[in-house]
Amino acid sequence: MDGRMRLVLVVLLVAQFMLAVDFSILNVALPVIGQGLGFSLGGLQWIATSFALAAAGFTLLFGRIADLVGRRRIFLGGMAVLGAASLAGGLATGPEVLMAARVAQGLATAAVTPAGLSLLTSAFPEGPLRDRALGLNGALMSAGFTTGAVLGGVLTDLLSWRWAFFVNVPVALAVLLVAPAVIKESRPAERPRLDVPGAVTVTGGLLALVYGLTAAGEHGWSHPAVLVPLAAAAALLAVFPLVERRSAAPLVPVRVLRRRTVVWGNLAGLVAFATETSLVFLMTLHLQDVLGFSPLAAGLSFGVLGAGTVLGGLLAPRFIGRFSARTALVAGGLLQAAATLPLVALGDERSMYGLLLAATFAGGVGNMLAIVGFMVTATSGLPDAEQGMATGIATMTQQVGITLGTPVMSAVVVTAATLPGGIARAVAVNAAVVVAAAAASALFLRRPRGRTRRQDAR
Repeated sequence: MDGRMRLVLVVLLVAQFMLAVDFSILNVALPVIGQGLGFSLGGLQWIATSFALAAAGFTLLFGRIADLVGRRRIFLGGMAVLGAASLAGGLATGPEVLMAARVAQGLATAAVTPAGLSLLTSAFPEGPLRDRALGLNGALMSAGFTTGAVLGGVLTDLLSWRWAFFVNVPVALAVLLVAPAVIKESRPAERPRLDVPGAVTVTGGLLALVYGLTAAGEHGWSHPAVLVPLAAAAALLAVFPLVERRSAAPLVPVRVLRRRTVVWGNLAGLVAFATETSLVFLMTLHLQDVLGFSPLAAGLSFGVLGAGTVLGGLLAPRFIGRFSARTALVAGGLLQAAATLPLVALGDERSMYGLLLAATFAGGVGNMLAIVGFMVTATSGLPDAEQGMATGIATMTQQVGITLGTPVMSAVVVTAATLPGGIARAVAVNAAVVVAAAAASALFLRRPRGRTRRQDAR
């Protein structure tokens, strides 16, 4: 990398790290926010849900808009909205303003994440440089989730929950000041029309999916408030390829949807995000509700997971360069599963705390190896003009995976008679799902005999 590339990388990584922190920074502070602003107990979950709905529902649309009107323009506009929304959230005096700020933060995340990723993939040529950039991005993104949990607890305990919002403002300002000077605009010479029917279909389907998955954590899987949106999501997402086939300028061309690397790479990424984020949820239950740890102590315990993901992100580009992205998906998944399965034996004694730390560290390495393999697989072989679309799909996969994991594992936990037994059962299911995804990657991403890696990407 030359000096300009390094500067571009730093700016984009800072932005992506801040977005990752934003996902988890309010989790610990939710009860305090509820008391301070008068949220009902049932309304607290909407602080997180409103953000997830906007972030997941609109990410594919904004990714494509970035391809059409300019990725830097969308990136900078999203950062400005994020900074303003964070300031408004920190100054909120009632539930309505806070909820509006969270929706705006989610929309900003839906714009900035795919635009930033596409700026990154188009700034670095496909190969070792891009793999290294994606590895660093994945490491900081995953570390950001952990940092958010820890930082949220520290800021809430020492200052106020409002600083969980305010901390974004100076970072957003710094990115807005530096980015225009170092990041070049990136957009096609000719602007095709936006596929409005496709945008409405996929956005509606994703909103219904995220809403249904989130409602499942509150009502259970058989409640009409869960079944109706999930059925609507299934119908809309099933219709989406048919709409795209008829469109003159599709949001996602059917030929892209048929790529093995896009389909199976994103499926593996969905599992990687869903299983690791839900494992954090399961271990949080274990630490707080079984072992009696405080929220801050539980958050600090995941520092080893953050260290594992950073190490995995640093190792992943070299691993991919020596072997392949497919091998990283398979090996990372198997390492994650092998580290997860021993957590079944945690029980209700603090003597097993060391096992939890060691397993989550090793699992973090494997998970990040799989995530970087997913990012490389899902964005390879596509021209620069379609990188916003590719990273939009990958970001959508990330958002849905984060939303999907916790309600699914919650449903498994409640099938057991005791909480420790339910956690053990959910951990076993978690590991089995990871193994299944690794096997699917090994089988369906296998290069046919006689084909080169470049031909396979096409």
